[in-house]
Formats: sequence, C-alpha cells, structure tokens
Amino acid sequence: MATTNDLKNGLVLNLDGDLWTVVEFQHVKPGKGGAFVRTTLKNVLSGKVVDRTFNAGTKVETATVDKRTMQYLYADGEDFVFMDLDTYDQITVPGGTVGEASKFLLPEAEVIVATHEGAPLYVELPTSVILEVTYTEPGLQGDRSTGGTKPATMETGATVNVPLFISTGEKIKVDTRDSRYLGRA
Repeated sequence: MATTNDLKNGLVLNLDGDLWTVVEFQHVKPGKGGAFVRTTLKNVLSGKVVDRTFNAGTKVETATVDKRTMQYLYADGEDFVFMDLDTYDQITVPGGTVGEASKFLLPEAEVIVATHEGAPLYVELPTSVILEVTYTEPGLQGDRSTGGTKPATMETGATVNVPLFISTGEKIKVDTRDSRYLGRA
C-alpha cells in the first residue's frame, strides 16, 4: 500500500482488480477545499488511458511488476517462448499479450518482458530494429528519395512503407512503435 504522496511516473497500481501505470500525476492544492492528486493512468493490459483524481493522502494499492531482459527463442503455435538471460528459465507468453510486437520479433532478439505474480503482462521492444526486406516492387528509373513510398514486406512478415529506392534484400531500420522507416542499416 502507498499513499497518493508516493505516486510517481511508471508506478503500477492495482485499482478495481486491474493494473494501471501512472503516466502523469499532479498535486493540486486549491485555495479553497482540500488538496487532491490528478493522475493520468494507462491500463497495462488493454492500453486504455483514463484520468482519475484522488484526494490527498488516500491509500492506493501498488502492484509489483517484474521487468526482465529476455531473449526471444521461437514461436510455439500462437505463443512465444522467451528465455531469462540471468537464470536461463524459459517463459511462454501468449500471442495476445505480445500483440503487435510480434511483427518485429527476430530469433535471439533481446526484449523486456514484464510479469506480475508470474503472469506475463506485456513485451517491450527496443525502439528500433534492423530488418531485411524480403519483397518489394522494383523502383523505376528517375525515383528520388523524396518521391514517395511503396510497401515492403520484412523478414518477420511486417509491412513497412519505404522510399522508392529501397530494393529487395536490403537491411533497413524500422521504428517498432509506429512501423515507420528510419533509414538504411
């Protein structure tokens, strides 16, 4: 248990049976009435963002979230298997928990896996990864770097819009947050 005075960004709270991460908080002391804390909370599992206000000094239940660096090993049907780099223990994470991150997972990639009481909550990828283009339409004579984009299929199956001069077989850097082309690798 903690009070609203202990709130800080990144703290995980257990509210109404759901886990919420504190994205932003602000202590407010109006001239009239009691002080309160205005927070922005993000649901750990669904990603839903809500604003919530607590009276100052209110007790809130904190949750222990264990974040560990793990190595992606392989896909097992719909699930993904990761290995803890410290203990070499393997953990199976359901495909729904991995979500969109699966589009950028390469074997042996190091990611952060967050767990709560042994249950995996989410997988955090590095902000960018280097992937090989497995297929894209050939560029035409006269294509310029500012001339537009075309879809390209990556080695993981993800589709990324790339400039017209990129060809099949090239390695490119991709932003994992919004599937954006960042440059050649």
